[in-house]
Amino acid sequence: MQYLGFEKPIETLAAHAAALRRSGAGEAEAAMLDERAERQLVDLYARLTPWQRTQVARHPDRPHFRHFVEGLFDEFLPLAGDRAFADDTAIIGGLAKFEGRSVLVIGHVKGEDTTSRLHHNFGMARPEGYRKAIRLMDLADRFGLPVITLVDTPGAFPGIDAEARGQAEAIARSTERCLSLGVPLIAVIVGEGGSGGAVALAAANRVLMFEHAVYSVISPEGCASILWRGADRAPDAAEAMKITAADLLRLGVIHRIVYEPKGGAHRDHPGAIKRLSLALRAELDGLKTLSPAELRTERRNFFLQLGRG
Repeated sequence: MQYLGFEKPIETLAAHAAALRRSGAGEAEAAMLDERAERQLVDLYARLTPWQRTQVARHPDRPHFRHFVEGLFDEFLPLAGDRAFADDTAIIGGLAKFEGRSVLVIGHVKGEDTTSRLHHNFGMARPEGYRKAIRLMDLADRFGLPVITLVDTPGAFPGIDAEARGQAEAIARSTERCLSLGVPLIAVIVGEGGSGGAVALAAANRVLMFEHAVYSVISPEGCASILWRGADRAPDAAEAMKITAADLLRLGVIHRIVYEPKGGAHRDHPGAIKRLSLALRAELDGLKTLSPAELRTERRNFFLQLGRG
């Protein structure tokens, strides 16, 4: 287990318990330390600050796209390429079965180690990634397949090559395609939901968000750099921007919080995936009776009313 900075007291207790067990002479005391660490963990995660939640959302051990595909879907068939320039590995999508229902899944892929993170560009898509997403959404619309998107990105890739190939236009077109779909679209913010790179896959009928995920127009560090000329004020920015699931549900930006297991999804992948499965089932059942026109109207009305109080 990789502990975050604010979890050091819990890490210390766990280390002491492990040392006692290795010595072979302190099982009872080790069990007491484990119980104490567990109580501290529950208490700590019940009162996380927005900046601490940001760190949890970025935890390298949180479930990634691969884990969700393996845990939620059957018969996943990836479909690659934008049919215009290249295949962007920061966004992966394909056909799948969810509890026997045919669906189309699209998600950001951050990678799980140094090699895979470089391969997937840390989940920061280039224009061809969003154009691939548009192509797959076209396919879903044609065959009447609900779309499920798994959002986990710091934002779209800001490199010169991406700008040269029309990054802003690709993001806008992907957002537009989300809004025009005649099939149900459910977006899940599973980790970081950063800027237009997230919205391009999240202009959905239902926006779900994990309890310790974050969703914002800019990263706390980026906001702090603009407002205070220094990323050291990131905790203040995170507090001011209202980026947590509880804040966003209260403000009407998302529809549902998917609560995580004790100590965060990174401590219990199967538990987190099971909770998301139940939420997805409920949302798909609730949307299946709506006509294409009703789905478009509901989706557009939800986004048009944002910020109106």
